[in-house]
Amino acid sequence: MAEVVVITGASGGVGRATARRFAREGARIGLIARGRRGLEGVRREVEEAGGEGLTLPIDVAEPDQVEAATASVEEAFGPIDVWVNDAMVTVYAEFLDIEPEEYRRATDVTYLGMVWGTRSALRRMVGRDRGSLVQVCSAMSYRGIPLQAPYCGAKHACKGFTESVITELRHHKSNVRVSMVQLPALNTTQFTWGRTKLPKQTQPVPPIYQPEVAADAVHHAAHHRRRQIYVGIPTVMNILGERLAPWLLDRYLARTGYASQMTEHELDPTGHDNLFSPVDEDRGAHGPFDDVAHGVSPQLELAKRRGLVIAGVGVTAAAGVLAAAAARNASGCDTQPRAVTRWTQRSVAGLQNPVEEQALDPDVIVEVLDVLEVGDRRAHVGVDLRSGVGREGKRAGRA
Repeated sequence: MAEVVVITGASGGVGRATARRFAREGARIGLIARGRRGLEGVRREVEEAGGEGLTLPIDVAEPDQVEAATASVEEAFGPIDVWVNDAMVTVYAEFLDIEPEEYRRATDVTYLGMVWGTRSALRRMVGRDRGSLVQVCSAMSYRGIPLQAPYCGAKHACKGFTESVITELRHHKSNVRVSMVQLPALNTTQFTWGRTKLPKQTQPVPPIYQPEVAADAVHHAAHHRRRQIYVGIPTVMNILGERLAPWLLDRYLARTGYASQMTEHELDPTGHDNLFSPVDEDRGAHGPFDDVAHGVSPQLELAKRRGLVIAGVGVTAAAGVLAAAAARNASGCDTQPRAVTRWTQRSVAGLQNPVEEQALDPDVIVEVLDVLEVGDRRAHVGVDLRSGVGREGKRAGRA
């Protein structure tokens, strides 16, 4: 039976690429955005790819409109299986140059639009005890940058809000899945129609990825029990840098964060403002940076296969501990407690079964394995490579 999916922000960028990704598997998709021409364009692409599309031209900042659109999707297609929150607007400017009504509007769409979408989806999914909700987030959920205060603030709020919802669902032992996808800089239409007060054409901070990379991550998150997925090495490094040396990032971004978000081209103001009203043109999924955007993220491909990767790392680490213990025994210097050796043998057996999703404790290599979301497991079996002492269950559920 065809999957029923709802995508907000579907007329361009990541939302549009995500609609095409689900359509390849025959999904029936509720397409939510404000611009009618963009919605018609993505509907055609969905149907060409083998899916079915229902266009819903609404403003996600209005909860009544979101609720009505949700009801329309279920009336047309049946119960919703997957909901993807992607809609956003922003203002490129220094904070003091942004008017209160501009800031409020960016927050209403980017943050509260996600809240209202989540509410409408969960009102239906929780009662059925099934479904998947994917929040399209950003590395800026963890680290703010200059000239994007409204967007950074909204994405931080989205992360905190989603974490609260996850804990409530777990409290009730719900089978509804909620995931966050933390994205890097992307070549999307955001940079062709976002309101800006900068003197030059805006651009994503390099390195830049194509929206199809993000769409693949969203699709993966929708079908796997993943609390969050990091996309791209820049996202990982940004998050790690914020955890380890935020003061250093403050200085670095103060020095580079302005120029890296502007091209050398003069701004073309034509159709460059979708804050309060849509730019009613069909601009597709891509922005103007195809020549420099990456179509693949090796880090994402590893993250999608983390069970096998982690199992390999765990077996290698445990084998090293066993080898060291054997060497000490052979030399007559058995300083390793036998309990540790027995624990290590059990660890090897467990890690050979990646389906159980056991993993080394994140402390083993500090934060690096967060690339693969090691800290996101419910059951940990760990080896401290620095001391050879095993730990079980420590820091379970860490993100």
